[in-house]
Order: sequence, then structure tokens, then C-alpha cells
Amino acid sequence: MTKILSFVFILLFPALANSTTLLILGDSLSAGYNMPIEQSWPSLLSEQLDKHNKSSLVINASISGDTTGNGAARLPALLKEHKPTSVLIELGANDGLRGFSPAAIKTNLEEMIRLIEAQNVQVILMQIEVPPNYGKRYSQAFSSLYPKLSEKHAVPLIPFFLEQVILKPQWIMKDGLHPTAQAQPWIAQFMAKELSPYLK
Repeated sequence: MTKILSFVFILLFPALANSTTLLILGDSLSAGYNMPIEQSWPSLLSEQLDKHNKSSLVINASISGDTTGNGAARLPALLKEHKPTSVLIELGANDGLRGFSPAAIKTNLEEMIRLIEAQNVQVILMQIEVPPNYGKRYSQAFSSLYPKLSEKHAVPLIPFFLEQVILKPQWIMKDGLHPTAQAQPWIAQFMAKELSPYLK
């Protein structure tokens, strides 16, 4: 009887049966900095993914101020709790702003990739950039980390949404670093388009 009910449930709710779980591991760029969490782009993402026929439960595990080291430390518990089918790593901006060594950032990102893949979960990496005032050598070394890791580990690399956001003054906060609430719907649309090809 239980098997029959389960089968009927799947027939009645195919979207739920085929849905995926996307875990977003990020910092203030994804945490809804200085706004209600329901206005943040991760909260708007599921609806946008539906438009790409990618039904997905979105878990936003982003924390403002987090570095790649913080993310690597939190990740095992998050994987165990949420059992995602995909993980987006949106980390590194705070490392860069604090001038952390590119080698240390690379080590942390690789550790996260290793932990995720060990669970047979899809890894998606987001390109992160630092402001040019950190010097050409550091900026280039930092920026090049992401495509190199993407190629080495054969994981998708998606563009840094902030590069488009900063082009519109009304979309960026006065600190010049964080997207406003007004920018969040566009970011959700952008992210849905970039993520959908890689979601199972």
C-alpha cells in the first residue's frame, strides 16, 4: 500500500519528484546584505529557474563576511544537513579585500571542490574579481585562480554578476561593493540563465 501511495504521489507531483536541491555557499553578495532576506536574489532564484524548466529547491547558506576558509569549515555540516544535488561556490571576495594569499585561497577552494565531489554532488564555481586598486599583479593572480581551478577540476565556471551590476548606479550601494535590493531581480534572472545548464 505504501509503495502504491508513493507512486501516486510521484505521478501527481512530478515537479517535486524531479526537483533538485541547489546549495548556495556565499558571502554578503548572496546573503541579502542590508535588506530583508526575501528580497535577496537566492530567494528569488527558484521562480526564475522554473522558467528554464529547472525545478529546484534553493538553500541559501551564505553569510556576510565569510571567506573561503569559513566556507570550507562550514561545508561538511551543510552537505550532511541539506544533501544537495548541486553546490554553487560564491566565495573569495572577502579574501581578496583582505589581501589573502592567492595560494591560500586556491587551497580553500580546492578543499571545497574535493568535499563536494566526494559526495557525488555537482560543483559550480563563480568567478570573483577584486577592485583594481589592489594592484595589477595581485588582481591578475586572484582572478586567474578561478578559470585555472575550473579547468583543472572540470567544474563549470559562471560569470561574476557584480560586473554587470556596477554599471548601473541605482543597482549598487554607496559602499561600491554590494548590490541594492533593486538589483536582486535582475541578478536572479542572470543566475538562473547561467546555472540552469548545469543543474541536474
